[in-house]
Amino acid sequence: MASRQIDLVLRKQQLLMRADVQRVDMSRRLAGIDGALDRVDSVREHLAWAKEKIPLLSVALLVVLAAKPKLTLRLAKRTWLGWLLLRQARGGRVPALLTTAVPLLRGLIALIRRRLEPSAAAGSARRRPRRTG
Repeated sequence: MASRQIDLVLRKQQLLMRADVQRVDMSRRLAGIDGALDRVDSVREHLAWAKEKIPLLSVALLVVLAAKPKLTLRLAKRTWLGWLLLRQARGGRVPALLTTAVPLLRGLIALIRRRLEPSAAAGSARRRPRRTG
């Protein structure tokens, strides 16, 4: 029986040594992931803060929408394009959506632009084209 206990103690020691080697190896391999996990934690904290401040952020968003409609339109277009690209990257049904949605969106954008442009009949000055280059 003493022989069996000695075998068990030796086996336990071998397992402990192997676990130590595996622990060191794993910590060495995961050293690069530590920064990414810190960033994920930071994003989670920021999202939790935003969840707590939803009424304040909503009011701020409404103020920006009212004060800067052109900026809002630009951001909406970029967001829409980003959403379409994301859907396409995931393999969604973007081509069928694009054939019907793009003409409608172009018409809506043109209508919004016409409403935002100062009218020439009201006596406002015409916009000068921007120089590029």
